[in-house]
Amino acid sequence: MADQEIRKRLDRKELELNALLEITQAINSNVPEASLYKIFHFTLRSNLNIKKLALYVFDEQWNCQVNFGTKNNFSKLQLDDRFHLTRQPHKMTDFEQECEFHEFDMLIPVAHENTTLAVVFVGGLDDNPQDAVRFIQALSNIIIVAIENKKLARKQLEQEAFRKELEIASDVQQFLFPEKLPNTERLKLEASYLPHDLVGGDYYDFIPINKNQFLLCVADVSGKGIPAALMMSNFQASLRTLLRQMPNLTEIVEALNYQVLENAKGEKFITFFAAIYDINLKTLVYVNSGHNPPLLYDKKHGVRLLEDGSTVLGAMHPLPFLKEGFITDLDDFLLFCYTDGLTETLNEKGEEYGQQALIDYFTENNQKELKTIHQDIIVRLDGFKGKNSYRDDITMLSCRVS
Repeated sequence: MADQEIRKRLDRKELELNALLEITQAINSNVPEASLYKIFHFTLRSNLNIKKLALYVFDEQWNCQVNFGTKNNFSKLQLDDRFHLTRQPHKMTDFEQECEFHEFDMLIPVAHENTTLAVVFVGGLDDNPQDAVRFIQALSNIIIVAIENKKLARKQLEQEAFRKELEIASDVQQFLFPEKLPNTERLKLEASYLPHDLVGGDYYDFIPINKNQFLLCVADVSGKGIPAALMMSNFQASLRTLLRQMPNLTEIVEALNYQVLENAKGEKFITFFAAIYDINLKTLVYVNSGHNPPLLYDKKHGVRLLEDGSTVLGAMHPLPFLKEGFITDLDDFLLFCYTDGLTETLNEKGEEYGQQALIDYFTENNQKELKTIHQDIIVRLDGFKGKNSYRDDITMLSCRVS
């Protein structure tokens, strides 16, 4: 009788070793997660004669991955969060509250680095339950850790793919900006772009129309990341195409609005400011489509806000109350355009930097070099925000005609 018992235990140990070898080979062969669960199921049910089992794995929530031999369908039953705290095997009789899981004899947790990754409910164990529990725990640990490694590798691949997409989108966005801005005695432009992330939703441009006229603009698309960069790329291409086809700024804005609405289906919109200056006629024509009003400074009028225009692009068609701004006798001036990331910068008290701070600055410092003006504003913003981080992209575009 003793020999038979020893032989029985040896046979069982051989089955367990073969099962561990099989699962190790499967892991080394990089089989899918579903196949690992099938091996787990077959090994415990057929080879080791486990009567009933439910394996729950945590992936944002508890999911039953293996279930057999039970009255209840545990694939439809959820676990509560207390099982995150389970670190040692328990008899189900240790749990006072009666529930469907009392159909099982034991609860066996699978923990890794102080985190419970899975729990195994088993019932109908043979006359050596301690040996069975140890083996189930060993087999479950091997499989669950292998699956966790697969998840980690998959996340790393996804993150790498996303990083490459962001790099591509960042390159696309850089192509939107002018490679070189004019810097002559008569005309000077300066631009600063401070992205909040690798890819933002701001855009600025300078487009010569003929020897006497040029267009400058600044825009901000709702949202960030790759969709915003692609949307701005399409917007820039449309603007440049329309500018070649029609010289009328109002018609250009109407056409841009229609295209944004068609492309974004009302889910995104663009704030946009565009101005055309004629050096010979000394006139500035502009449209402000829901954008932060640029600051125009000249000696005769001081600082003016350029607010005439319409609502944001892409919200409705046709644009309501579209009005073109028109300024004459404008010969010696400074125009400063920016996006809302500048004025909406918060300090540690939750206060915004605001438009008035810009007006006050330009009232006193309008004669400085454009590069110095941009540097001054950035320094002031850094001091204003304190320990707060920037919440949005910041774009500044300055133009001086003298």
